[in-house]
Amino acid sequence: MILYPAIDIRDGKAVRLLQGDYERETAYEDDPVVAARRWADAGASWLHVVDLDGARAGEPVNLDHVRRIVAAVGIPIQLGGGLRDSKKVEDAISAGAERVVLGTAAVNDPGLAGAIAAAHGDRVVAAVDARGGKVAAEGWTEPSAVGPVELAAQLAARGIGRLIYTPVEVDGTMEGPDLVSMREVAAASGAELIYSGGVGSLEDLTALASLGIDNLGGVIVGRALYEGRFTLPEALRALGGP
Repeated sequence: MILYPAIDIRDGKAVRLLQGDYERETAYEDDPVVAARRWADAGASWLHVVDLDGARAGEPVNLDHVRRIVAAVGIPIQLGGGLRDSKKVEDAISAGAERVVLGTAAVNDPGLAGAIAAAHGDRVVAAVDARGGKVAAEGWTEPSAVGPVELAAQLAARGIGRLIYTPVEVDGTMEGPDLVSMREVAAASGAELIYSGGVGSLEDLTALASLGIDNLGGVIVGRALYEGRFTLPEALRALGGP
């Protein structure tokens, strides 16, 4: 299972939000490249980068920072935030993103998401972000009418082979992952699932690794790493790595 340290960029800084709330932000680094180098040097094999400004603007805002991160580290990144059409996806790939994460585009138009996946193959990931039992879009600020299980099944049927699932209520709380809803989403799609939200201890990571879900391929961790709840090497070992 792959551990993805999270680097969320807002106003040029590496930050974390609490429960997706832009008004409850904690800045951890004045330069996201500093965070990227730290996690790469500690043994990360991937980075999960989110352009929070882009998620709200509807188009990428921080591609210059993405280019700087790619130049600074020797590991691939997956990038989300404001990638809502084919041109923006191509811009992200040109900036150096190995994978692109579709959020609002996947919610509002699963057909478009499927077409982008057909063009770019397994470089395309779809985000299923749930709040109150419904998928949230527009940078987690707008609820939709579709549930996460339903959307996961729709996206898998459109040929998207990898999903990121985030239950927003636990995101940033470090109070534990939502294992129940995660199991439901994993079962609904059959696609590889990357889980994000609520991890606050090594026991949380061990619990995820011990679920025996064949298509659970990774976990995204943010605040717990930044606040030193555990080190990245400890996290890798908890997930069954060396």
